[in-house]
Amino acid sequence: MRLVNFDIDVLRSFVTGMELGSYARAADHLGRSTSAVSAQLKKLEEQAGTALFRRAGRGLALTEAGETLLTYARRLLALNDEAVSALSGANLAGHVRFGVQEDLGETLLPQILGRFARAHPKTRIETRLARNADLLKRIASAELDLAIAWGDQTREAPAAMAGEHLADIAMRWIGPRGGLPGQRPGDRQPQPDEPLPLVMFEAPCLFRSVATETLDRAGIAWRIAVTSTSLAGLWAAISSGLGVTLRTEIGLPGHLAALGEESGLPTRLPMLPLLLHRTQAQHNAATDRLSEIMRESLSQPFLPKKVA
Repeated sequence: MRLVNFDIDVLRSFVTGMELGSYARAADHLGRSTSAVSAQLKKLEEQAGTALFRRAGRGLALTEAGETLLTYARRLLALNDEAVSALSGANLAGHVRFGVQEDLGETLLPQILGRFARAHPKTRIETRLARNADLLKRIASAELDLAIAWGDQTREAPAAMAGEHLADIAMRWIGPRGGLPGQRPGDRQPQPDEPLPLVMFEAPCLFRSVATETLDRAGIAWRIAVTSTSLAGLWAAISSGLGVTLRTEIGLPGHLAALGEESGLPTRLPMLPLLLHRTQAQHNAATDRLSEIMRESLSQPFLPKKVA
């Protein structure tokens, strides 16, 4: 079998085009001509020995081989950039106070902290898992340097707390596998004489507000069956069949499921912005690098696979 050494620069153009949704924008972003990027993509297909793109209307979409290569290309670039960062920033030192939503604690946090710690072992990170209100309060009072928090798309946020947009995440109804609590096989609607039991965080809570307002508009009766102070408490109550909740699918335990139209619940739900907040007074090399890793980690799961 002939061994192929993929060119890192070519892979970077490939991934950047997918991230930006256009290889013309990728060329501008990378400081190359569009023809140069096109030549790189042709070279990449030759190295791969298979077609990576297919026509999709006026744009391009990835073939199955292209999707596979994209996954590996991101990993190769991340490792390459981590190695460069480790060599150039090995002496980066300091202290960063970082806050993140509980939902991201088991999925995103290990990836972010692992990459940062390997590249910058002399920098100490203090991490706090908390709810939105607590994170924003601590950013405002400069008790945290950085925080990833949900944005409220249904209400206008103060300009000072707008944050940097990282991604839009779909809200989903979450329940036990098998359907709604008390729902009989074949039922498509919650029982009219039985209010839908909800498992929610204590108010104020963005998800709680969206859930109750959405159900009210749909004419579905509801009741707060369980109030929890932690995400683990929500999952435990839902697992026990005590109700359903509204969250995202990030970090969703395997024994729970996102409920679709078959549940009879309204599925037209607002997208939830994920924002990066920084204390204005705290801008240094350590916080800049951690912010960069956050952006890279959050961009990957939500990228379009069709490019112009």
